[in-house]
Amino acid sequence: MTTAKAVATPKPIAAGRIWLILIFLLGAMAGVAARLVYLQVLERDTLAAKARQQQQHYTPPTLARYPITDRRDTVVALDRPVFTLFAHPSHFKVEPTAIAHALAPLLGQSPTQLRAKFGTYPTGVPIAYEVSEEVAAKIRALNYDGLELNQAWQRIYPQQELMAGIVGYVDREHKGQAGIEFSQNDFLQVRNPQPLLSMNALGQWLPALAPTDPRALTQGYHVRLTVDSRLQQTARQALRQQLRKFNAKRGTVLVLEVASGALRALVSEPSYNPNQYYRADPALFRNWAVSDLYEPGSTFKPINTAIALELNAITPNTVLPDEGRIMVGGWPIQNSDFSQRGGRGALTISQVLGYSSNVAMVHMMNRIPRRHYYRYLHRLGLTQKVGSDLPFETAAQLKPAEQFIHYPIELATAAFGQGLSLTPLHLVQLLGAIANGGELVVPHVIEGLYDENGHLQRQPRRAEPRRVFSERTSTEVIKMLGEVVRSGTGKPAHIPGYRLGGKTGTAQKAVGGTYGNQRITSFAAVFPLEQPQYVILAVVDEPQGDDAYGSTVAIPIVKAVTESLITIEGIPPSHPEELRRPAAATSVPQ
Repeated sequence: MTTAKAVATPKPIAAGRIWLILIFLLGAMAGVAARLVYLQVLERDTLAAKARQQQQHYTPPTLARYPITDRRDTVVALDRPVFTLFAHPSHFKVEPTAIAHALAPLLGQSPTQLRAKFGTYPTGVPIAYEVSEEVAAKIRALNYDGLELNQAWQRIYPQQELMAGIVGYVDREHKGQAGIEFSQNDFLQVRNPQPLLSMNALGQWLPALAPTDPRALTQGYHVRLTVDSRLQQTARQALRQQLRKFNAKRGTVLVLEVASGALRALVSEPSYNPNQYYRADPALFRNWAVSDLYEPGSTFKPINTAIALELNAITPNTVLPDEGRIMVGGWPIQNSDFSQRGGRGALTISQVLGYSSNVAMVHMMNRIPRRHYYRYLHRLGLTQKVGSDLPFETAAQLKPAEQFIHYPIELATAAFGQGLSLTPLHLVQLLGAIANGGELVVPHVIEGLYDENGHLQRQPRRAEPRRVFSERTSTEVIKMLGEVVRSGTGKPAHIPGYRLGGKTGTAQKAVGGTYGNQRITSFAAVFPLEQPQYVILAVVDEPQGDDAYGSTVAIPIVKAVTESLITIEGIPPSHPEELRRPAAATSVPQ
């Protein structure tokens, strides 16, 4: 007998479970769809902004600075890549001693020193700064875990001490701290916008979009100086020779192009190496020709003569008495050679400058009301800074108006350049105004920003020239300065075949309010005399010896610089016949 099997039928509960799962899935899909609508429609802008914030960043501001060259495009300063080496000892997979022995010859440090540094911290230990590209490549080739090289930029100065007083230096953060690196920081920095670039999940720049090498940002641009390195070198050599010969404290030489105010040379000694600024005396970071005041002595007499001519107190034909020694307000005033020469009697204005007569200068300035003279000194800008592109300028100092006007001795001492003080830079500016026909120009060392084709792109702003003397006055004073070199105290400055004017200065230094035996000697020249193009000023502080005068200390410096100018600029002789006959021997006036 055959038995039939019953067929199982689905239970109602199983079918209900399927429907529950289906409803759940449909609900989940609806939720996801709703969430997508919420995120992609309602929150789209907010989420997009957050994504950009996480995935894109502005590149750090570039530290690139334009290369600096002299006026003939000799490199004075430029950037180069360097690296800082950090160690993370906790990540070392090789014995620290082995790593120390491998790094020692590359870094110029002993293995013992390096091993001691490794023991300082478990991570982030600075090992060496300013590691060159070549050394960095060798360190990478060691392939040691736990060594990290961070790229930075170093400013190098190929001319070393020669241009330090002008250019200055930048610190390890690439910020200017002296010279034009400090005062013209904005002008020297590359103007590079900070682009918004993408980064990966590790916070690294995407390779194709990594920030540009700062050197590429300059694109052949460079900042050109007005200074000529060859002339600068000649001036420095001549100055250093005289500093050694007279065992002097310090000195400076300035060469000013009188029409434009461009400084063709600006040397200050002692100097320092800006590549190793951290080893230098910080006092040297301030160029004393720009920042330190001194009493100019007789080199200020041409300025006073121009003022007297402008105010009609004298004419070129005026004759003044020279008694050799006089009393002013109970104080004795005498010529430097009074004990040997006595009084010289009646002198023309040219002779007053030629003999450098203090007494005759007092008589000259007594013809001007003190108030008017004091006002003219203000007109010349003696209480204001020169306004050059160099840092740490100091304005000249005058006695208070009441003291100057009511005490006769103040005018008397100012007549021969004492009792007032100014910087060498300020004096060369004033002498430049006499040489160029009466206009006060702003001395400067930056010519401008040039592109790779030599085209000027940008210049720093400078004050416009302003007239302070008439052309007639300037012409007359230049003639008188020519007589100083022809037959006066400036005679040793004569160069056969050429004419120049000049004025010596040998001033006592005031220490603690009283004048001692220390001197500051100087000589200022105007060249060429017929059509002045340059003023050359040399100042030597505290030369030693009984024969230390402006004529013996400073004139040889100016003469050497002038001869170099003749060669560099190709200036033809104005009196070629002198080159065909032997020069006569001359004594050296003091």
